[in-house]
Amino acid sequence: MDPFLAFLLGAAMLGTLLVLVIGVVSFAVHGEFYKKNSNKLMRLRVLLQGLALLFFAILLFVILGK
Repeated sequence: MDPFLAFLLGAAMLGTLLVLVIGVVSFAVHGEFYKKNSNKLMRLRVLLQGLALLFFAILLFVILGK
């Protein structure tokens, strides 16, 4: 169970990083993509950060609960 939770944590962290980079690059370019999707990207980043924190807390609970 621990490796699966660690994988989910890593995937959520990587997804957060990817969305963050897309948002920063689109902000720097400030094109049509940024105008249409900036709010959606921020919401997705916050969601992925929340999932990463949730997976981290569950993983700690499982590891320290043993």
